[in-house]
Amino acid sequence: MDPVIVVGAGPVGLTLALALARQEVPCVVLDEGPGKDEPRPARTVVLREDTAGLVERLTGVPLAHAGVRWAGWRSVRRKQVMYEVAFADTDPAPLHIAQHVLTDALRTALAGERLVKVAVESRLDTIEQEPSGVTARTRGASGTWWRGSYLVGCDGPRSTVRKLQDIRFPGRTAVERHAVAALRTDLPWYDEALLHRSPPWRTSGPSAGEVTARPLPDEVWRLDWLLPPGKDLVTPELLLARIRETLAGWGGGPTPPYELLDTGVHTVHHRLARRWRADRVFLAGDAAHLLGALGTHGLDEGLRDADNLAWKLALAWHHGPHEALLDSYQTERRAIVAARLRAADQALPLLRSGGGLRSYVPGSARGHDTLLTDGHLGRGALGAPGTYAGSPLAPGPLEGAAPVGTALGAAVTDVRVTAEDGTFVRLRDRLGRGALLVVLIAPGTGVWERRHWVSAGIMPRLAAAVSALPHRAELLVAESYPGAAAHTVLLVRPDGHLVTALNGVRPADLYTAAEAVLGGPAAAEEGGDGAGARADAGARSR
Repeated sequence: MDPVIVVGAGPVGLTLALALARQEVPCVVLDEGPGKDEPRPARTVVLREDTAGLVERLTGVPLAHAGVRWAGWRSVRRKQVMYEVAFADTDPAPLHIAQHVLTDALRTALAGERLVKVAVESRLDTIEQEPSGVTARTRGASGTWWRGSYLVGCDGPRSTVRKLQDIRFPGRTAVERHAVAALRTDLPWYDEALLHRSPPWRTSGPSAGEVTARPLPDEVWRLDWLLPPGKDLVTPELLLARIRETLAGWGGGPTPPYELLDTGVHTVHHRLARRWRADRVFLAGDAAHLLGALGTHGLDEGLRDADNLAWKLALAWHHGPHEALLDSYQTERRAIVAARLRAADQALPLLRSGGGLRSYVPGSARGHDTLLTDGHLGRGALGAPGTYAGSPLAPGPLEGAAPVGTALGAAVTDVRVTAEDGTFVRLRDRLGRGALLVVLIAPGTGVWERRHWVSAGIMPRLAAAVSALPHRAELLVAESYPGAAAHTVLLVRPDGHLVTALNGVRPADLYTAAEAVLGGPAAAEEGGDGAGARADAGARSR
């Protein structure tokens, strides 16, 4: 079967190609550029726990060595600390990393991947679709025709793929603008991110606004100043004046020494593509959505797009058409991004009004800082990862359902599990392999060798039920899971989202949930995995 064509070699496109290759799906990545990103210290990204874990799992690179996990977060208004967070193991810190460092790690991992071909200097010109596949034509030094089974546009805000498929991209332009500088200096705090609203050294004017400071390795900091609405030019003189007054204001004296490394202007747009799928063509990342106001970060959602789409494309590539499963990509991901955009649009007038009656309401300033903190830290309606509870892949109510500490459709907690070979691993280390995960909660098993308990109690019945599922599944055992009672059985999607939790071994319920997450009974039968026979076997083992 023809490879999957990935258009765009940014973080989302490279992540998708790696994720597909890990599931034995060949890919061609069409890279418009020369195959290497220009280092830009002022162009950085903030990754949450799940997206940083995804990249680390695919690249094998501990990203904390290349970026900074914040030790804490402070929100300050004038001279008063409004909100303060100290991160701990139970409250994972965001990871701040230069985008070119992240992209280099992904490119290095792809360089050793036999199933991925990266075609540099290849600008997409034409897409032709037919029932059996996709043909793409590129211009440039490597201009040629490429044949693929599917094509995914990860080619950014000005996506050629989106335009060639005549997909509308409505939304709002220049929702926010920020002047950005990356500099090496010694600030009064260490490895903590800071949001400073209405700093006292800027007492008036529309630019009194806010400034954010986020640490990078080697005493480098990225500073962002919120600019007033409009298209006023940010001159070098204006930016240098802003740097000097900010550093002097934080230090309480003259401007301390600093080395300016990079500058820029970051403009935030809010847009959402009408469709994310056109037959065999898909959109992901900035080609499908733009967001980023109020501290939110669009790359997180782009990486989640790649994680969501990869296992669905892999299943369709290996087992034939699974239309309901492929359709669910747009349904799941677009709904989550749309909800975040709505939340930001509702909060923007409140937070950026610059005055009015709301500014005099007691407690309103603290509420504003909480909203902004949510956006920066990946919490609440502005920033928290969405769940797929309303997904068409959700199995619906099951008789044997059991409560756990994770909402249905949400990402599972990363607990220690015992794999089928008896080794101890993290649950998230088993994701992204194309298999469903079945996790039995069995307190006490961690102190015994696997051979002592694998054939005892309910394990044989559960193993038989797992082998009867309509898709490949891996059986794991955990000593505990938040909110789960002993003998609870979790079914987890290949991208780490909880499908269901069952009270004990219930083969029929387990089969029904697995069938649903593949897109329904028809999709399971299309896969050619003997679904009907396995259903009978599962029912008999109950």
